[in-house]
Amino acid sequence: MNSEAHLRVSLTAGQTLDEPAAKRLLAQYGVAVPRSVVLTPGTEVDAALFGLAPPLAMKLIATGVLHKSDVGGVALGLSTAQEAASAIATMTEAAKRHGHPIDGFLLEEMAAKGHELVIGGLIDPIFGPVIMTGLGGVFVEVFADVAFRVCPITGLDAEAMLDELRAAPILAGARGGIVADRKAIVEALLRIGGEDGLLMSCADTLVELDVNPLIVSATGATAVDARVILLGSAEPLASAHPDASSAEGGPFTRVADERPDRRPADPIESFRPLFVPRSVAVAGASTKGSGPGNNFLRQLQDYGFAGAIYPIHPSAESVAGLPAYRTLADTPQPIDYAYIATAAEHAPALLSGANGRVKFAQVMSGGFGEASGGGALRQADLLDAARAGGMRLLGPNCLGTHSPRGKITFVDQAPADVGSVGVLSQSGGLAIDMLRRGQVRGVRFSALVTLGNSADLGPCDLLEYLLADEQTRVIGLYLEDVAEGRRFFSLLRDAGARKPVVLLKGGRTAPGQRASASHTGALAGDMRIWAGLARQTGMVLVDTLDEFLDTLLGFQTLAPHAAHPTHEVVLFGNGGGTSVLATDCFAARGFDISPFDEPTLNALRALDLPPGSSIVNPIDTPASALRREDGRIARRILEAVRHYAKPDAVVMHINLPVVLSYRNIDLLGNLMDAALSIRGAEPGAPHFVLVLRSDGEADIEQRKNGYRTQAVASGIPVFNELVDAAKMLAGMREHERFLRAATPVHAALRGSDVRE
Repeated sequence: MNSEAHLRVSLTAGQTLDEPAAKRLLAQYGVAVPRSVVLTPGTEVDAALFGLAPPLAMKLIATGVLHKSDVGGVALGLSTAQEAASAIATMTEAAKRHGHPIDGFLLEEMAAKGHELVIGGLIDPIFGPVIMTGLGGVFVEVFADVAFRVCPITGLDAEAMLDELRAAPILAGARGGIVADRKAIVEALLRIGGEDGLLMSCADTLVELDVNPLIVSATGATAVDARVILLGSAEPLASAHPDASSAEGGPFTRVADERPDRRPADPIESFRPLFVPRSVAVAGASTKGSGPGNNFLRQLQDYGFAGAIYPIHPSAESVAGLPAYRTLADTPQPIDYAYIATAAEHAPALLSGANGRVKFAQVMSGGFGEASGGGALRQADLLDAARAGGMRLLGPNCLGTHSPRGKITFVDQAPADVGSVGVLSQSGGLAIDMLRRGQVRGVRFSALVTLGNSADLGPCDLLEYLLADEQTRVIGLYLEDVAEGRRFFSLLRDAGARKPVVLLKGGRTAPGQRASASHTGALAGDMRIWAGLARQTGMVLVDTLDEFLDTLLGFQTLAPHAAHPTHEVVLFGNGGGTSVLATDCFAARGFDISPFDEPTLNALRALDLPPGSSIVNPIDTPASALRREDGRIARRILEAVRHYAKPDAVVMHINLPVVLSYRNIDLLGNLMDAALSIRGAEPGAPHFVLVLRSDGEADIEQRKNGYRTQAVASGIPVFNELVDAAKMLAGMREHERFLRAATPVHAALRGSDVRE
């Protein structure tokens, strides 16, 4: 595209390019469009049809008409000048009946017969340019068979979007249909949503874009209709040519976060005072020994914090037996971490008076941006005060940091083990649940940070730290919103899923913030873009807090299979009905619970299990069968399965009340020994998962927790129900699939080098 080819427009906000102008724009970015001519009202149709090759389509061009077919504005299969003239006359009458002024008529060659797809784009208020594709035509919103990705996309992204569609078999020629030119679809997606594509280059001018339909034949893809909605601008659209792409992050700036860039060059060293502080100040603790400040002092001491602790109090000489200081600037040594629990109106002066002697201040107090009646102004004043005092600000309105390494926490009787799971939460209450319920499950945390209002430090800042932190191997996120959406996307994309990231997204069902005039905007929804982002970056989306914790536990204990994602699963346990329900549960999530082949069956038959046992997969053995060899028979069953069937995962489930009823032997202990012995440490060994089902009776629950602790410490995740195990393995599989697709060999096999 050269400067003479630029499409120059000057439009008011929200105005829509007519179809000819939208197609010229697409053509500038290399998207194939039909040959065409625009006829003004009153133009005679030339007998030679202006050199166009029939069959032809005639379309109405009229301001305010969003769907031309709804007002009789489309005629297809025209072959002669007489037919074209008749179509113009019919459309003119129809437009008059509907009260639409006519701008002209578009006469164009019809595309070859093929499948109808849609390619859409919009500027999302969080993530910026976003692209969509799916089943197109008049039923695009009826079937809603679409996939989203954040731009810029790669060839792999485009391929994955097509694989994601329910219509994928149709595009592949199901039931003798046309085999769509997949390469042409990928090319069109990249021309629109790639690094140098239309959406990235024109992001500061575009609002929404629809190409519907994109007709895909066996030999190409043609955009036969298009709509582009713009912001008002006196500048020429598409003046940002792909060859003149801007600095890092692309040209998109319209929804960028306006906070100053304070990203550290070394996040590990910069955030060390937040996670392993040498000194902590506590403001808001009273001499009466009550209140959140006093609780935090007690939690520090109970948790074993070994550094200096400085209570800050305007008048007291001591608090909780510790010398108190008037201000943050008065302490004997600089402060790594300041916990602020004063009233909201007192916090700004406290921070601004620190004189550069505080690294991080965490404001627990509320009454700021989350509160009406001046809360936003108070938060702005607080942020200004933190900057004046020379510190980074966590919160306000947050509980703070739990760091076993640094011996700081915001909960009583906090788990002391230094684990490998790092969590960021925009909810303090959920964070407490994560710690408490995670501890029971065996989740061991490297850190857990509550973010509150994120006036300064936000999810991206702490995510960057967790991605770099060697102690953290698994990352969990509870997010309701992200101010720096582009940075969030870039961090995850650049990380390449080298660490599993599990997201529990709050606020999924909130209605859209604006009405949309395009199919793309109507279909975007609150979670479709997040779901696309997850698939694009290898992030695992979960639906509930329990699933969140279970999935974190799975990644904590199991090594993902990058070369062979989990698909074939063997179920083994006691309880026929449970096995049937489990088979349904796993199959519904796409796992293969196939009967064993003959070598595996022969190996299991050789064990001579008693009547009532089933060995076809699921393996159903009543407790009386498991009792053989005092329960050690389970080890031989598992060894046979692993050696002959070679599954991707083995899920062993035990009905505890039944098994524990055998009091003369430690049947459960021997079953656990079998599970621990069969767990392989070598690469490619099947995932081994244990489900301990109980009836909730206190004594059984206590014994169950003891066995759970033993198993998790040995690298075996333990779940309460089989459905929990199935959900965890489904999340593991999504991560594994991303890892496999990201390998160079797989990329080459998929042909993903198209314009990457």
